[in-house]
Amino acid sequence: MKMQKDVVPASTSAPLQAQFVTITEEEAGQRIDNYLLRICKGVPKSHVYRILRSGEVRVNKGRIDQLYRLVQGDVVRIPPIRLAEKPDNHVPAAEFDIIFEDTHLLVIDKPAGVAVHGGSGVSFGVIEQLRASRPDAKFLELVHRLDRETSGLLLLAKKRSALTNLHEQMRDGLTDKRYLTMVAGDWKNARQHIKLPLHKYTTADGERRVTVSHEGGMASHTIFSLLKKFEGFALLEAELKTGRTHQIRVHLSSSEFPILGDDKYGDFALNKALLKATDQRGALKRMFLHAHQITFTHPESGKNMTLNAPLAAECERFLVSLGKPLN
Repeated sequence: MKMQKDVVPASTSAPLQAQFVTITEEEAGQRIDNYLLRICKGVPKSHVYRILRSGEVRVNKGRIDQLYRLVQGDVVRIPPIRLAEKPDNHVPAAEFDIIFEDTHLLVIDKPAGVAVHGGSGVSFGVIEQLRASRPDAKFLELVHRLDRETSGLLLLAKKRSALTNLHEQMRDGLTDKRYLTMVAGDWKNARQHIKLPLHKYTTADGERRVTVSHEGGMASHTIFSLLKKFEGFALLEAELKTGRTHQIRVHLSSSEFPILGDDKYGDFALNKALLKATDQRGALKRMFLHAHQITFTHPESGKNMTLNAPLAAECERFLVSLGKPLN
């Protein structure tokens, strides 16, 4: 359901009427509050919960609470909702390099510098742009997230059943996500486990940050494998055993091996120097972190799938510029 036609600006004189929506198979299983928050774009959360508490929202003509889970065929009454006039924030349609697509999944190769969704000062991201480019898609949701400056494999679900199944696989540790990253420093071990508890917080200006905290931090585990070693740099593969925010970046930074180009946890002086090429290497103008492989079970067929995305071109150029590795 598209709420744009049902939400009427305050300046209009058109009479407002309740809307009656029949829940489809793809919409079933959601809590009623989450469903309303998703379709009532621009409506304050407080207003959504007020109309739920007041009984103005009905399912099959009966009152429900905010914890009610929708069932296919439910008829939901959505009361008239009036919004103040707002400028139309146009989201440009965009498609991205597709690694895999079928009726259940869409897997893309996300470029660096593109947010996966709008918010925190970003008006739109990958998910909003894909929805704009696929207006007939009944369902399209992010399965997981990537940092804005991280490139590589991003999974999206085209059916709610696929989304639920993949979330269960990730929660149960049944997926395998691998990243390629270049760090500064003299990396020694061929394979190294880093287990540092991580605590997430928000800065005064609303920016998400993560720090190592042995008191109250979430257990976090990354396995790093040395692929290539250079003078002062190392190319690593990171295997996520847990999926915390900024996990790879903070695990490496806290171990004194900052990721090249990391503007939150990295070596800022080195990042600045890397912006210009030298006789020994090329320039690097982004964070060297790329989601290059993911393994999971297809939510419909049950087939084991491993997908790969080639190292982003700007990272590949920097890697080649370093010449022959030491190992």
